[in-house]
Amino acid sequence: MARFIDLSHEIHDGLVTYPGLAAPVIEPHMTFDASRDHYAAGHEFQIDRIEMIANTGTYIDTPAHRIRGGADLADLDLAAVAGLEVVVVRVPGATGAIEPAVLGGIDVTDKAVLFATGWDRHWATPAYGDGHPHLAAETADALVESNVALIGIDSLNVDGTADGTRPIHTAFLEAGIPILEHLTNLSAVPDTGAVLYAVPPKVRGMGSFPVRAFCVVYS
Repeated sequence: MARFIDLSHEIHDGLVTYPGLAAPVIEPHMTFDASRDHYAAGHEFQIDRIEMIANTGTYIDTPAHRIRGGADLADLDLAAVAGLEVVVVRVPGATGAIEPAVLGGIDVTDKAVLFATGWDRHWATPAYGDGHPHLAAETADALVESNVALIGIDSLNVDGTADGTRPIHTAFLEAGIPILEHLTNLSAVPDTGAVLYAVPPKVRGMGSFPVRAFCVVYS
């Protein structure tokens, strides 16, 4: 038996993911009614279009998001984003920097390490972008040294956003470690034993893109 746990926020027209970045526009490209001129009698289709920035909803960052000439979505190995053993690090109520002490003696080598802060409770509200939890530089360094496979968090950003520096993105993406941001529902994922899938489309020339992130728990 397998239990599937959805970790992705819904994307809808007008959604604000990151304060200051454009919201998606979702609209018909061809309506059912308009399509009747193109198909045989009794046949109709709806074709929709979406205009959005890459950093919308729950999304993944590849090295090209931070590093000029870095590997992009089309370079992403499926093994880097599918079938990954999960470790959930729980820091409920966290604000500000998450220090490396939270890792304790947890084995994170070759794991997808997901930080469950509970900040997703503020999703799509003004509070989401204010004082969000993020990783301390020392925490990122420890995770890179431990050869984690992927890093994720259920808040606005793995980095603090009070200034223009992004040392956490730099540390992970220089090491080729994908980053998942804006996760949700991590409270439903066991601390260990789940398997993560977070596969974006194979787009050349883009460093970030939304994913349908989910975990599978086998029993």
